[in-house]
Amino acid sequence: MNPPFKAEHGKFARENRSAAITRSGTLYYPLWLIYAAAVCERDGFEVEFLDAPAKPMGEEESLDWIAERGGGEARLFVLDTSTPSIYSDIAFGDRLKELYPQAFVMLVGTHPSALPEETIGSCERVDALARHEFDYIVRDVARALRDGGDPLSVRGLTYRVEGGSVASNPDYPYITDLDKIPFASEFVKHHLNYRDYFFAASAYPEIQIFTGRGCPARCAFCVYPQTMHGHGYRVRSVGNVISEIEYIRDNFPDVKEIVIEDDTFTINKVRTMEFCDEMIARGLNRRFRWLCNARVNLDYETMRRMKEAGCKLIIPGIESGDQQILNNIRKGTTLDQVRRYIADAKRAGLAVHACYMVGNKGETKETMQKTLDLALELNTDTAQFYPLLPFPGTEEWRWYKEAGYIRGGYADYVKEDGTINSLVELPGLSSEEMVEFCDAARRKYYWRPRYIAHRLAAGLRDPEDLKRSLKAFKSIKSFLFKG
Repeated sequence: MNPPFKAEHGKFARENRSAAITRSGTLYYPLWLIYAAAVCERDGFEVEFLDAPAKPMGEEESLDWIAERGGGEARLFVLDTSTPSIYSDIAFGDRLKELYPQAFVMLVGTHPSALPEETIGSCERVDALARHEFDYIVRDVARALRDGGDPLSVRGLTYRVEGGSVASNPDYPYITDLDKIPFASEFVKHHLNYRDYFFAASAYPEIQIFTGRGCPARCAFCVYPQTMHGHGYRVRSVGNVISEIEYIRDNFPDVKEIVIEDDTFTINKVRTMEFCDEMIARGLNRRFRWLCNARVNLDYETMRRMKEAGCKLIIPGIESGDQQILNNIRKGTTLDQVRRYIADAKRAGLAVHACYMVGNKGETKETMQKTLDLALELNTDTAQFYPLLPFPGTEEWRWYKEAGYIRGGYADYVKEDGTINSLVELPGLSSEEMVEFCDAARRKYYWRPRYIAHRLAAGLRDPEDLKRSLKAFKSIKSFLFKG
């Protein structure tokens, strides 16, 4: 289950790279939870799946849902978590254990993976937590419960032992044959309503999938490679991915776009080109548009092939307009690469959603202005500006924590209304100043006459783009009109 959190304010997205209620209305599918549930279902277990934020549902409503669907018969509860919601998630897990003492209750996600001893030490009744990639950990716990084994013997678990101390079993190895993992879309078809989910950069409705796990880049701030999936990029075969896209074609007739959520889908040029060739050969490029995350080392030839294969948009993490800051966060990119990448994307006919952040090591008011100047110069189709949130388990979190630059606790990672907060205090630069800068940068970027004319022209050329823009604008308009 994806537990309830701040339901009175909207749809809380745990699987965002910065978990929060987004101003654009974006809500990610809880894909890692979906994959684990699908693995268990394929192994013969009966599965119920609750995504409380998707409705959204509060705590009592969620507990009623569980009771109505046989909670008293359940042997295993698996709860997703995030840093902002961790205390709420733990409390919900403890309450489930109190209500259903016959069941084994476990937590999963980035926060328990980063801080396993601290997390299990904060629990009163939760039985255990799974560290890192948890698909097979959950399956093996379920098998142990079914077969009379000891679930606490499963690799990858952290739990309390007699006397109150904490024990951690050896890590579960990363999954190398990802083709054995069931299709997320097939599980969605049978257990969720795909219309509950929205990705502001894509046509609606959309389906999100992963074609690989892990990322070879070493960006100091990025939470998933450092806490969940590692830096080795493991991939599904192209044939397996194409089979899932054909499944989506056959089972979701109104889905318009595929969102490929790999940290960096385009790392391997040969595989990317092979994927594009198959999309074209099977006519899937005429049925679906798709988007992906793509680092700024992507070349023009591959961009052109992606465009032919139905790709509409690519998402790079540009982060900063200051080269020294890029070096400080080990981004592994240059501003020259960024400029070439954007020029090539425009030449190839690909839209770009550019991601910028402020508050990294070395940030000043002057470097923030450089970032905004770069964003205005590049003039991508859409852009986001966020203050850095250093998440537990990342290199940046350790550095900021040791330096005393993090203000507040885990609950402060989001504001009272669930939207993203800023906790970083740098010498000469406060968190409030970073938030104000990002707010002002968004307004300046999106209220330019040049930009508005561009969006209107794009909408006239592509009605789906216009629908997407209007849906996102409806969610964000009250914020943009402020100030």
